[in-house]
Amino acid sequence: MSPPAPVKTLQILHLDTEVVGVDKPAGLLSVPGRGPDICAIDLLRQCPDLRDNDALRVVHRLDQDASGVLVYARTLAAQRSLVSQFAERRIEKEYYAIVAGVVAGDGEIDLRLMFDRRHNCVRTTMLPSGKPALTRYRVLQRLAGHTLLECHPVTGRMHQIRVHLAAIGHPLAVDPLYGGGRAILLSHYKPDYRPSARHPERPLIDRLTLHAAGITFEHPATGARLTLEAPPPKDFRATITQLGRWV
Repeated sequence: MSPPAPVKTLQILHLDTEVVGVDKPAGLLSVPGRGPDICAIDLLRQCPDLRDNDALRVVHRLDQDASGVLVYARTLAAQRSLVSQFAERRIEKEYYAIVAGVVAGDGEIDLRLMFDRRHNCVRTTMLPSGKPALTRYRVLQRLAGHTLLECHPVTGRMHQIRVHLAAIGHPLAVDPLYGGGRAILLSHYKPDYRPSARHPERPLIDRLTLHAAGITFEHPATGARLTLEAPPPKDFRATITQLGRWV
């Protein structure tokens, strides 16, 4: 059975009576914020199959400037089941990350993390007294000045992948909060790049270089393992293609 049609810019990956999975584009909030910005739940409200749902329930989040798979529960029982699976580390998550520099090889990062309340922005820091946090990663491709990694966060701390990768000297290529840049420009890597006289250079990508590629969990009603996947969006793919040419 094919998935339902997309809702504006929000592609629905899976929809049944218990859960809904979507492919969230970068720039869209996962949950309502303090400001007027629209969130994924608002877009889902436009889907005829979800208009009678009393409350779409949050089970996890995805950074606003990241893209990829996001799951919501449609019932309280489903929410409790999924939250329990997250807490017990029975949910498998896969991310793609374009990071700065050349990563030597596969590995894992086991560093405790804690929400840092000393700053005026939402961020996480490493502290010995923090909560356990484990991220496994493997090298997928060498790129010009960068590396494409596949990351598997075993735990689910806020900004975990971002903080862990920065801790080993390879922050996300675009992530000003944790030491990455603000954009990737082709002119920095293409030897014969010729700028346009009519307009400034457009970045290959100027948002978090992080994509939630897949998630696997036990269906709250049936217990069967369910995997939802989302391919990287155009800007992410284009960045990999362009940087891959100038290694």
